[in-house]
Amino acid sequence: KNGLEGGALYALSKGLREELQQGSTRDISLDLKPGSEEQALVSSLSTPRGKMSLSNFLRKKLNLAPIQIALLHEFKNNTDIQNTDKLAALIKNLPVELIGINGIERAISSAGGVKFSNLDDQLMIKKQPGQFVAGEMLDWEAPTGGYLLQGCFATGVVAADGIATYLNAA
Repeated sequence: KNGLEGGALYALSKGLREELQQGSTRDISLDLKPGSEEQALVSSLSTPRGKMSLSNFLRKKLNLAPIQIALLHEFKNNTDIQNTDKLAALIKNLPVELIGINGIERAISSAGGVKFSNLDDQLMIKKQPGQFVAGEMLDWEAPTGGYLLQGCFATGVVAADGIATYLNAA
């Protein structure tokens, strides 16, 4: 309902964002069972499912999570998912069309900020002596989760050392 997110998309986000901001769309494909070969999926899907719904069968037989099953149903397009060969191929290569990005109100991290070329080695703004920046104030494609926190802490230490140096010199 609210789009896609996750580590793989975060790694690709700059290029995808730039394409989508130009008004184009972008097709990506998802492998819902990256540890399985397509032929092994065909074999598993070929067993009778009895009275189980397709969703329940996929959950039990392939250990697909509910979100993976929902994605299959959402993006199956005109693929006949009752056909085991086509379903296995779809599980390994589910096409998803990206049509836009969420606004800033949904941002986990956002790009932009003070460019590194405008800073000295201690993260002081060259044209504004005594003004230091760190973390998400910097222009970097910030990774999310613990990596973002580590980046913020590390640049905070650099800036704090810069502040101490600056104040001791004054």
